[in-house]
Amino acid sequence: MVGCFQLRRRGQSTYKTTYMSDIECSKAVRPFHVMTKPAGPMCNLACDYCFYLEKHALFPGGRALRMSDDMLERYVREYIAAQPGPEVTFAWQGGEPTLMGLPFFRKAVDYQRRFAMGKRISNALQTNGTLLDEAWGAFLKAEDFLVGISIDGPREVHDRYRVRRDREPSFDQVMRGLEILQRHGVAYNTLTCVHAGNARRPLDVYRFLRGIGSRYMQFIPIVERRPQEAEQRLGMQRGGPPAADAARAEDVYSWSVRPDDFGYFMIKIFDRWVRNDVGNVFVQHIDSALGSWLGVGAGLCVFDETCGRALAMEHDGSVYACDHYVYPEFRLGRLGEDSLAKMADSRRMSAFGDAKRETLPQQCRACAVRFACNGGCPKHRFTSTASGETGLNYLCEAYDAFFRHIEPCMRVMAELYRSGRPPAEIMKRVRGGRI
Repeated sequence: MVGCFQLRRRGQSTYKTTYMSDIECSKAVRPFHVMTKPAGPMCNLACDYCFYLEKHALFPGGRALRMSDDMLERYVREYIAAQPGPEVTFAWQGGEPTLMGLPFFRKAVDYQRRFAMGKRISNALQTNGTLLDEAWGAFLKAEDFLVGISIDGPREVHDRYRVRRDREPSFDQVMRGLEILQRHGVAYNTLTCVHAGNARRPLDVYRFLRGIGSRYMQFIPIVERRPQEAEQRLGMQRGGPPAADAARAEDVYSWSVRPDDFGYFMIKIFDRWVRNDVGNVFVQHIDSALGSWLGVGAGLCVFDETCGRALAMEHDGSVYACDHYVYPEFRLGRLGEDSLAKMADSRRMSAFGDAKRETLPQQCRACAVRFACNGGCPKHRFTSTASGETGLNYLCEAYDAFFRHIEPCMRVMAELYRSGRPPAEIMKRVRGGRI
């Protein structure tokens, strides 16, 4: 077996040479990302719209859904070695990753230092915030974690669907966790799900997020289909990968956001943002759109032309093509049995990513805002075009309305940026009625 050697630190000043197999030291052709779920789908909340709780069906028999120390060490070592660039970002998600406890993440950081090989290592943690305490706050600050905290808006909005397992509300616990992050000076952003409960209240949501100090906002549309054949094969109850035959747009759960409502939500937030907050508040959809108008790409898998470089790994080392495609047919392999780099560079992964572009219906190919939308996430491509062609995104109406609405401002902001002037100058033009 072909392999390599790496110096590993022992104590303060001595080192030993450790053999790494070809699986552990292989390097990917291009950078890739792994969304890691150390507790699998385990969570202390039971949000009505969560698509990941169903993944318990992948792990029958009551097995512990917890990443072992051996798997953690293997993952950290191999993920760093597999990255061809000088920077490596670890993304910890779930389920709820803080269920693993602080000792797990202390070990993760220790392994990262041990196997860094001179690369810059960073960590991002997505959490519901309910388990955070002072010890967590001190650790996250000391280790410079970027924390994403999930919150859907004001109390009555947040608690509509984001509830604990006993069906009690979670808002107060989330706010306590956020206050801990703020008290310790931890860098954080907010992730807000847009659903039937808040889609008609965009400015209430935006003002609330601004009021709690959020300057970096993500808005995720909730679209969950009713059971299809894929779920029945797994004995699941909830949404799966898009079926070969298009489903009807109404075949979604009641909490799913309607396309016209999501378009309304994003347009209202943009109009508020472009008048008051450019350069001070950063909204993921808007940042992505500006990248498209600048011609540098969206930088967000939902709107990129292809996908396929964002893998998902479960607690047992199973690797899947995407977080939204954790189904047996999209399983690429398992860490320890297959090279992480080779899975990322595999033909199966390339085909998965290219399918996003190659399966676009003709209506999308001829669309004036295709360059900014690119058909959206394949998971949501389950409706039909006016001509009956399958593969249209359920949110097509929303994306079309949003991108067409923001186009005049995006053009001006792109021009300002290219001329070396701050895009924030657009606020004066908008308030003065010049756009």
